Amino acid sequence: MLEYVLLGMLMEGQMSGYDLKKIIDSSVGHFYAASYGSLYPALKRMADKGYVSVFETADSKNKKLYSLLPEGKEAFLKWLEEPQAGGREQLIRVFFFDYLDEDIRQRRLQEYLYAAEHEIRALEAVQSIVAGELAGLEHPEDYYYRVSVLGYGLSHARMQKQWIEDIIERKDLGHVKPRN
Repeated sequence: MLEYVLLGMLMEGQMSGYDLKKIIDSSVGHFYAASYGSLYPALKRMADKGYVSVFETADSKNKKLYSLLPEGKEAFLKWLEEPQAGGREQLIRVFFFDYLDEDIRQRRLQEYLYAAEHEIRALEAVQSIVAGELAGLEHPEDYYYRVSVLGYGLSHARMQKQWIEDIIERKDLGHVKPRN
């Protein structure tokens, strides 16, 4: 996935490995970590595939600048358009959704919403079963922490559903006003 994160960052323009690491750390780095030890080999692989070009500066630092090539942009957009992803890959994709056509973006968001709703229904069914089993126990409080994890899962799924609905409705996110 690191290659796609790098390609997405390079959609903004030419950058050095140091610049890319800094941008990753200050944006998607809150839910996706990339080390220099993984970043530079990924950039090399991308150059070998013809996804990025490399320009070595002649200054005292001899730093390399990476630019997105048409093949890299095509690979990135193809990955971004792919259906359903979960977890942090979903967050990475949504982060870059500004690069998608509106119809594809809405299709993917509807898929994410469906998955969140499905997860909520599944967890509510488990919660119902667990509640019935706990009712038959002499000391249900002995299972408090185990059951709390189920509560976390349900709260997380509901929060994710609300987040996706807010995105679909283009609600004001506090720092970016929605288009009218």
